[in-house]
Amino acid sequence: MRLRKDAKSELLKRAPLFANCSKRELDAIGGIADEIDLKEGKELTREGKPGREFFVLVEGTADVVKKGRKVNTLEAMDFFGEIALIHESPRTATVKATSPVRALVITERNFKRLLKEQPDIQRKVLEALAERMAPSTL
Repeated sequence: MRLRKDAKSELLKRAPLFANCSKRELDAIGGIADEIDLKEGKELTREGKPGREFFVLVEGTADVVKKGRKVNTLEAMDFFGEIALIHESPRTATVKATSPVRALVITERNFKRLLKEQPDIQRKVLEALAERMAPSTL
């Protein structure tokens, strides 16, 4: 069963990168998110390889492995790869499905096109990045 637009928006708003976006903007981002189904054992990302997609797990589980060591397990509602939408840099970890997985995927190409079409989203994403990078003030 495929997700409705509002269900995609609910999943996407959990990502800090989209924290400042309105419901309408989240709907637009959800509109470029593809749903994919992957088999157990499939690598979603590989450490050191270029990253060009952002993922939100809808169903299933996946292990996060760094330098050959498992460092985390992802479940439904978890997300990863948001920096790949903004900056071409190598993946910091391998993520491999440990069960059948259904995920939302946003590609860098589609995301950059959306940002050109909707500059308000671009501004809000940049604000969210700045907030994440700013030193905390106590």
